[in-house]
Amino acid sequence: MVQLGLGRQYGRLAPRLDGAFRADGVFAHDRLRFVDFVDDVEDLLEEVAWQEWGNKEAVDGFEEYMLRHYSG
Repeated sequence: MVQLGLGRQYGRLAPRLDGAFRADGVFAHDRLRFVDFVDDVEDLLEEVAWQEWGNKEAVDGFEEYMLRHYSG
């Protein structure tokens, strides 16, 4: 988010992602399906993109990319 100039938004979004990772940083598959997590993150990024740039399509492809590269 910092690389995209959205670092100031992190503090607002971080609490909404609470519970997705364990204390050791590992994704909490027992609490949340990865597909649902990625969908939620895409929704959050669309909201940020709309507020910052007036264009939520700026994050199109995020969900597809994440699922293709990380869901196995």
